[in-house]
Amino acid sequence: MEKAVLVLEDGTYYTGKPLGKRGETCGEVVFNTCMTGYQEILTDPSYKGQIVTMTYPLIGNYGLNIKDSESPRIQAEGFIVKEACEYFSGSGALFSLDDYLEKEGVTGLVGVDTRALTKHIRIHGSMFGIISSVSGNVENLLQKLREDMKKSKCLVSLVSTKKIIHSPGKGKRVVVIDFGCKENIIRSLKSFEMDIYTVPYDTNVKKIMDIDPVGIMLSNGPGDPADLKVSIENIKILAGSKPIWGICLGHQLLGLALGGTTYKLKFGHHGGNHAVKNLEENKCRITSQNHNYALSSELPDDMIVSEINVNDGTVEGICHLRHNIKAVQYHPEACPGPADSDHFFSDFAASI
Repeated sequence: MEKAVLVLEDGTYYTGKPLGKRGETCGEVVFNTCMTGYQEILTDPSYKGQIVTMTYPLIGNYGLNIKDSESPRIQAEGFIVKEACEYFSGSGALFSLDDYLEKEGVTGLVGVDTRALTKHIRIHGSMFGIISSVSGNVENLLQKLREDMKKSKCLVSLVSTKKIIHSPGKGKRVVVIDFGCKENIIRSLKSFEMDIYTVPYDTNVKKIMDIDPVGIMLSNGPGDPADLKVSIENIKILAGSKPIWGICLGHQLLGLALGGTTYKLKFGHHGGNHAVKNLEENKCRITSQNHNYALSSELPDDMIVSEINVNDGTVEGICHLRHNIKAVQYHPEACPGPADSDHFFSDFAASI
Protein backbone atom coordinates (compact mmCIF):
# COMPACT_ATOMS: atom_id res chain seq x y z
CA MET A 1 0.00 0.00 0.00
CA GLU A 2 1.29 3.45 -0.95
CA LYS A 3 2.25 5.73 1.90
CA ALA A 4 2.69 9.49 2.24
CA VAL A 5 3.79 11.81 5.02
CA LEU A 6 3.41 15.38 6.25
CA VAL A 7 6.44 16.78 8.08
CA LEU A 8 6.05 20.07 10.00
CA GLU A 9 8.88 22.53 10.61
CA ASP A 10 9.02 21.57 14.30
CA GLY A 11 9.78 17.94 13.34
CA THR A 12 6.30 16.58 14.03
CA TYR A 13 5.06 14.28 11.29
CA TYR A 14 1.81 12.55 10.29
CA THR A 15 1.48 9.55 7.98
CA GLY A 16 -1.27 8.72 5.54
CA LYS A 17 -1.82 7.77 1.90
CA PRO A 18 -1.22 9.77 -1.29
CA LEU A 19 -4.02 11.94 -2.70
CA GLY A 20 -3.87 13.56 -6.11
CA LYS A 21 -0.48 13.91 -7.83
CA ARG A 22 2.36 11.84 -6.42
CA GLY A 23 5.24 14.10 -5.46
CA GLU A 24 6.26 16.68 -2.87
CA THR A 25 4.92 20.10 -1.97
CA CYS A 26 5.73 22.74 0.66
CA GLY A 27 3.58 25.42 2.24
CA GLU A 28 2.22 26.95 5.42
CA VAL A 29 -0.14 24.42 7.01
CA VAL A 30 -3.52 25.86 8.05
CA PHE A 31 -6.88 24.31 8.88
CA ASN A 32 -10.33 25.15 7.52
CA THR A 33 -13.49 24.37 9.49
CA CYS A 34 -16.00 24.37 6.59
CA MET A 35 -18.05 21.22 5.97
CA THR A 36 -18.67 22.11 2.31
CA GLY A 37 -17.14 24.41 -0.30
CA TYR A 38 -13.90 22.48 -0.74
CA GLN A 39 -13.68 23.38 -4.45
CA GLU A 40 -14.03 27.09 -3.66
CA ILE A 41 -11.37 26.70 -0.95
CA LEU A 42 -8.92 24.91 -3.23
CA THR A 43 -9.27 27.56 -5.96
CA ASP A 44 -9.25 30.62 -3.66
CA PRO A 45 -6.10 32.67 -4.52
CA SER A 46 -5.81 33.65 -0.84
CA TYR A 47 -4.58 30.08 -0.20
CA LYS A 48 -1.56 30.47 -2.46
CA GLY A 49 1.49 29.28 -0.51
CA GLN A 50 -0.56 27.24 1.94
CA ILE A 51 -1.38 23.59 2.55
CA VAL A 52 -5.02 23.32 3.62
CA THR A 53 -6.24 20.81 6.20
CA MET A 54 -10.00 20.21 6.29
CA THR A 55 -11.28 19.58 9.81
CA TYR A 56 -14.52 18.00 8.57
CA PRO A 57 -13.65 14.30 8.27
CA LEU A 58 -15.37 13.42 4.97
CA ILE A 59 -14.53 15.51 1.88
CA GLY A 60 -15.51 15.00 -1.75
CA ASN A 61 -19.00 13.49 -1.46
CA TYR A 62 -20.60 15.86 -4.00
CA GLY A 63 -17.60 15.85 -6.35
CA LEU A 64 -16.09 18.79 -8.22
CA ASN A 65 -17.19 20.63 -11.34
CA ILE A 66 -16.17 23.61 -13.46
CA LYS A 67 -18.54 26.39 -12.40
CA ASP A 68 -17.79 26.50 -8.65
CA SER A 69 -14.13 27.50 -8.98
CA GLU A 70 -12.99 30.88 -7.64
CA SER A 71 -10.08 31.06 -10.09
CA PRO A 72 -8.91 29.13 -13.18
CA ARG A 73 -6.84 26.64 -11.19
CA ILE A 74 -6.17 25.18 -7.75
CA GLN A 75 -4.22 27.76 -5.75
CA ALA A 76 -3.53 25.80 -2.55
CA GLU A 77 -0.10 24.14 -2.50
CA GLY A 78 -1.47 20.95 -0.97
CA PHE A 79 -4.61 19.40 0.54
CA ILE A 80 -5.05 17.18 3.61
CA VAL A 81 -8.22 15.25 4.51
CA LYS A 82 -9.21 12.46 6.87
CA GLU A 83 -11.29 10.63 4.27
CA ALA A 84 -11.78 11.38 0.55
CA CYS A 85 -14.96 10.10 -1.10
CA GLU A 86 -14.15 7.81 -4.01
CA TYR A 87 -17.72 8.00 -5.33
CA PHE A 88 -19.58 11.30 -5.67
CA SER A 89 -23.19 12.23 -6.41
CA GLY A 90 -23.33 16.01 -6.91
CA SER A 91 -25.40 17.49 -9.73
CA GLY A 92 -23.04 18.47 -12.54
CA ALA A 93 -20.00 16.96 -10.83
CA LEU A 94 -17.26 15.79 -13.19
CA PHE A 95 -14.39 14.69 -10.94
CA SER A 96 -13.67 12.93 -7.70
CA LEU A 97 -11.42 14.80 -5.28
CA ASP A 98 -8.48 12.51 -6.10
CA ASP A 99 -8.98 12.91 -9.86
CA TYR A 100 -9.34 16.70 -9.58
CA LEU A 101 -6.12 17.06 -7.62
CA GLU A 102 -4.34 14.75 -10.05
CA LYS A 103 -5.64 16.73 -13.04
CA GLU A 104 -4.47 20.00 -11.47
CA GLY A 105 -1.08 18.59 -10.48
CA VAL A 106 -1.60 19.10 -6.75
CA THR A 107 -0.17 16.77 -4.11
CA GLY A 108 -2.39 15.82 -1.19
CA LEU A 109 -2.62 13.49 1.77
CA VAL A 110 -5.52 11.31 2.97
CA GLY A 111 -5.98 9.12 6.02
CA VAL A 112 -4.33 11.58 8.41
CA ASP A 113 -5.64 12.17 11.92
CA THR A 114 -6.79 15.68 11.02
CA ARG A 115 -8.15 16.26 14.52
CA ALA A 116 -4.69 15.71 16.03
CA LEU A 117 -3.07 17.89 13.36
CA THR A 118 -5.58 20.70 13.95
CA LYS A 119 -5.04 20.56 17.72
CA HIS A 120 -1.28 20.76 17.15
CA ILE A 121 -1.66 23.88 15.03
CA ARG A 122 -4.05 25.46 17.54
CA ILE A 123 -1.55 24.91 20.36
CA HIS A 124 1.67 25.77 18.52
CA GLY A 125 0.38 28.04 15.75
CA SER A 126 0.32 27.63 11.99
CA MET A 127 3.66 26.44 10.67
CA PHE A 128 5.24 25.34 7.43
CA GLY A 129 5.22 21.74 6.30
CA ILE A 130 6.07 19.42 3.44
CA ILE A 131 3.90 16.62 2.01
CA SER A 132 5.71 13.77 0.28
CA SER A 133 4.37 10.66 -1.39
CA VAL A 134 7.79 9.72 -2.82
CA SER A 135 9.93 9.69 0.32
CA GLY A 136 9.41 8.72 3.93
CA ASN A 137 12.74 10.02 5.23
CA VAL A 138 11.64 12.60 7.79
CA GLU A 139 15.08 14.17 8.26
CA ASN A 140 15.62 14.64 4.53
CA LEU A 141 12.16 16.11 4.12
CA LEU A 142 12.72 18.47 7.04
CA GLN A 143 15.90 19.71 5.38
CA LYS A 144 14.04 20.27 2.09
CA LEU A 145 11.37 22.20 3.97
CA ARG A 146 13.92 24.44 5.69
CA GLU A 147 15.53 25.24 2.34
CA ASP A 148 12.15 26.10 0.86
CA MET A 149 11.32 28.38 3.79
CA LYS A 150 14.42 30.47 3.04
CA LYS A 151 13.11 31.40 -0.41
CA SER A 152 11.64 34.87 -0.80
CA LYS A 153 8.16 34.72 -2.37
CA CYS A 154 5.76 37.48 -3.41
CA LEU A 155 2.59 35.40 -3.38
CA VAL A 156 0.36 38.22 -4.67
CA SER A 157 2.47 38.49 -7.84
CA LEU A 158 1.72 34.81 -8.53
CA VAL A 159 -2.08 35.18 -8.41
CA SER A 160 -2.79 38.73 -9.62
CA THR A 161 -3.85 39.35 -13.21
CA LYS A 162 -1.01 40.32 -15.55
CA LYS A 163 -3.11 42.71 -17.62
CA ILE A 164 -6.14 44.97 -17.26
CA ILE A 165 -9.39 43.04 -17.78
CA HIS A 166 -12.57 44.88 -18.75
CA SER A 167 -15.93 43.34 -17.80
CA PRO A 168 -18.44 45.69 -19.49
CA GLY A 169 -21.57 46.80 -17.67
CA LYS A 170 -24.26 49.44 -18.03
CA GLY A 171 -23.75 50.80 -14.52
CA LYS A 172 -21.08 52.70 -12.65
CA ARG A 173 -17.44 52.26 -13.58
CA VAL A 174 -15.29 50.69 -10.86
CA VAL A 175 -11.72 49.48 -10.63
CA VAL A 176 -10.92 46.25 -8.80
CA ILE A 177 -7.27 46.09 -7.75
CA ASP A 178 -6.47 42.40 -7.99
CA PHE A 179 -4.34 41.03 -5.14
CA GLY A 180 -5.81 37.56 -5.76
CA CYS A 181 -9.42 38.38 -6.48
CA LYS A 182 -12.04 35.63 -6.15
CA GLU A 183 -14.44 35.24 -9.07
CA ASN A 184 -17.45 35.77 -6.83
CA ILE A 185 -16.33 39.31 -5.99
CA ILE A 186 -16.58 40.12 -9.68
CA ARG A 187 -19.91 38.28 -9.94
CA SER A 188 -21.25 40.23 -6.95
CA LEU A 189 -20.28 43.56 -8.52
CA LYS A 190 -21.74 42.48 -11.86
CA SER A 191 -25.09 41.87 -10.17
CA PHE A 192 -25.29 45.69 -9.93
CA GLU A 193 -24.41 46.01 -13.64
CA MET A 194 -21.14 47.74 -12.80
CA ASP A 195 -18.59 48.47 -15.53
CA ILE A 196 -15.58 46.69 -14.06
CA TYR A 197 -11.88 47.11 -14.79
CA THR A 198 -9.73 44.54 -12.97
CA VAL A 199 -6.13 45.74 -12.78
CA PRO A 200 -2.84 44.14 -11.62
CA TYR A 201 -1.86 44.65 -7.99
CA ASP A 202 1.07 46.92 -8.87
CA THR A 203 -0.79 49.20 -11.33
CA ASN A 204 0.32 52.79 -10.79
CA VAL A 205 -2.02 55.55 -9.69
CA LYS A 206 -2.00 57.36 -13.05
CA LYS A 207 -3.25 54.29 -14.95
CA ILE A 208 -6.04 53.80 -12.43
CA MET A 209 -7.04 57.47 -12.55
CA ASP A 210 -7.00 57.38 -16.37
CA ILE A 211 -9.73 54.74 -16.23
CA ASP A 212 -11.74 57.35 -14.28
CA PRO A 213 -13.65 55.03 -11.92
CA VAL A 214 -16.31 56.29 -9.52
CA GLY A 215 -15.17 53.72 -6.97
CA ILE A 216 -12.31 51.34 -6.21
CA MET A 217 -12.44 47.86 -4.65
CA LEU A 218 -9.34 46.26 -3.10
CA SER A 219 -9.58 42.48 -3.37
CA ASN A 220 -8.57 39.58 -1.17
CA GLY A 221 -5.21 37.88 -1.63
CA PRO A 222 -2.45 35.81 0.01
CA GLY A 223 0.49 36.62 2.25
CA ASP A 224 1.66 39.39 4.58
CA PRO A 225 0.13 42.79 3.70
CA ALA A 226 3.20 44.63 5.04
CA ASP A 227 5.27 43.16 2.18
CA LEU A 228 3.28 45.11 -0.44
CA LYS A 229 4.91 48.48 0.14
CA VAL A 230 4.32 49.88 -3.37
CA SER A 231 0.64 48.96 -3.19
CA ILE A 232 0.31 50.62 0.21
CA GLU A 233 1.81 53.84 -1.14
CA ASN A 234 -0.56 53.77 -4.13
CA ILE A 235 -3.56 53.23 -1.86
CA LYS A 236 -2.52 56.23 0.27
CA ILE A 237 -2.88 58.46 -2.80
CA LEU A 238 -6.08 56.85 -4.08
CA ALA A 239 -7.80 56.95 -0.69
CA GLY A 240 -7.80 60.73 -0.71
CA SER A 241 -9.25 61.08 -4.19
CA LYS A 242 -11.71 58.21 -4.80
CA PRO A 243 -14.19 56.13 -2.79
CA ILE A 244 -12.28 53.00 -1.87
CA TRP A 245 -13.50 49.80 -0.17
CA GLY A 246 -11.59 46.62 0.68
CA ILE A 247 -12.07 42.92 1.37
CA CYS A 248 -9.74 40.70 3.46
CA LEU A 249 -6.17 41.52 2.30
CA GLY A 250 -7.66 44.69 0.80
CA HIS A 251 -8.95 45.56 4.28
CA GLN A 252 -5.50 45.10 5.79
CA LEU A 253 -3.78 47.13 3.05
CA LEU A 254 -6.27 49.95 3.41
CA GLY A 255 -5.67 49.99 7.16
CA LEU A 256 -1.89 50.13 6.66
CA ALA A 257 -2.19 52.90 4.07
CA LEU A 258 -4.21 55.02 6.47
CA GLY A 259 -1.76 54.68 9.36
CA GLY A 260 -2.71 51.42 11.06
CA THR A 261 -0.62 48.33 11.78
CA THR A 262 -1.09 44.60 11.18
CA TYR A 263 0.06 41.47 13.01
CA LYS A 264 0.00 37.72 12.42
CA LEU A 265 -2.66 35.63 14.15
CA LYS A 266 -1.59 32.44 15.92
CA PHE A 267 -3.45 30.11 13.56
CA GLY A 268 -5.64 32.45 11.51
CA HIS A 269 -9.33 32.38 10.68
CA HIS A 270 -10.29 29.86 8.00
CA GLY A 271 -13.91 28.76 7.88
CA GLY A 272 -17.52 29.59 7.13
CA ASN A 273 -19.06 30.10 10.56
CA HIS A 274 -17.36 33.11 12.19
CA ALA A 275 -19.73 35.42 14.05
CA VAL A 276 -19.04 39.12 13.52
CA LYS A 277 -20.70 41.95 15.46
CA ASN A 278 -21.55 45.26 13.81
CA LEU A 279 -20.91 47.80 16.57
CA GLU A 280 -23.16 50.49 15.11
CA GLU A 281 -26.14 48.18 14.55
CA ASN A 282 -25.41 46.02 17.62
CA LYS A 283 -26.14 43.04 15.38
CA CYS A 284 -24.27 39.80 14.67
CA ARG A 285 -23.81 38.14 11.30
CA ILE A 286 -22.25 34.83 10.28
CA THR A 287 -19.26 35.29 8.00
CA SER A 288 -16.82 33.30 5.89
CA GLN A 289 -13.15 34.02 6.58
CA ASN A 290 -9.69 33.17 5.28
CA HIS A 291 -6.78 35.17 6.66
CA ASN A 292 -3.65 34.76 8.80
CA TYR A 293 -3.11 38.48 9.49
CA ALA A 294 -5.27 41.05 11.26
CA LEU A 295 -5.47 44.81 11.58
CA SER A 296 -4.69 46.31 14.99
CA SER A 297 -7.58 48.11 16.73
CA GLU A 298 -5.34 51.14 17.31
CA LEU A 299 -6.34 53.33 14.37
CA PRO A 300 -5.82 57.00 13.47
CA ASP A 301 -8.35 59.46 14.90
CA ASP A 302 -10.32 59.72 11.64
CA MET A 303 -10.85 55.93 11.43
CA ILE A 304 -13.11 53.73 13.55
CA VAL A 305 -13.53 50.00 14.10
CA SER A 306 -17.03 49.21 12.81
CA GLU A 307 -17.12 45.41 13.31
CA ILE A 308 -15.37 42.90 15.55
CA ASN A 309 -14.98 39.12 15.69
CA VAL A 310 -17.20 37.69 18.44
CA ASN A 311 -14.78 34.84 19.19
CA ASP A 312 -11.55 36.76 19.76
CA GLY A 313 -12.37 40.47 19.43
CA THR A 314 -10.18 41.03 16.36
CA VAL A 315 -11.00 43.83 13.94
CA GLU A 316 -13.47 42.76 11.23
CA GLY A 317 -14.45 46.12 9.78
CA ILE A 318 -13.22 49.72 9.56
CA CYS A 319 -14.60 52.94 8.12
CA HIS A 320 -13.44 56.54 7.70
CA LEU A 321 -15.27 59.36 9.45
CA ARG A 322 -14.82 61.89 6.62
CA HIS A 323 -14.24 59.98 3.39
CA ASN A 324 -16.06 57.18 1.57
CA ILE A 325 -13.63 54.52 2.78
CA LYS A 326 -14.72 51.19 4.24
CA ALA A 327 -13.37 47.66 4.49
CA VAL A 328 -14.16 44.26 6.00
CA GLN A 329 -11.85 41.43 7.01
CA TYR A 330 -14.35 38.67 6.19
CA HIS A 331 -15.53 37.53 2.73
CA PRO A 332 -18.98 38.99 1.94
CA GLU A 333 -18.95 37.32 -1.49
CA ALA A 334 -18.62 33.82 -0.01
CA CYS A 335 -22.35 33.41 0.82
CA PRO A 336 -22.03 33.03 4.61
CA GLY A 337 -25.30 32.64 6.40
CA PRO A 338 -25.89 32.27 3.32
CA ALA A 339 -26.86 35.93 2.70
CA ASP A 340 -25.73 37.66 5.91
CA SER A 341 -23.12 39.81 4.16
CA ASP A 342 -24.86 40.62 0.85
CA HIS A 343 -25.40 44.17 2.08
CA PHE A 344 -21.68 44.93 1.61
CA PHE A 345 -22.01 45.10 -2.18
CA SER A 346 -25.35 46.89 -2.20
CA ASP A 347 -23.93 49.42 0.27
CA PHE A 348 -20.89 49.92 -1.97
CA ALA A 349 -23.12 50.40 -5.03
CA ALA A 350 -25.27 52.94 -3.17
CA SER A 351 -22.28 54.81 -1.76
CA ILE A 352 -20.76 55.54 -5.18
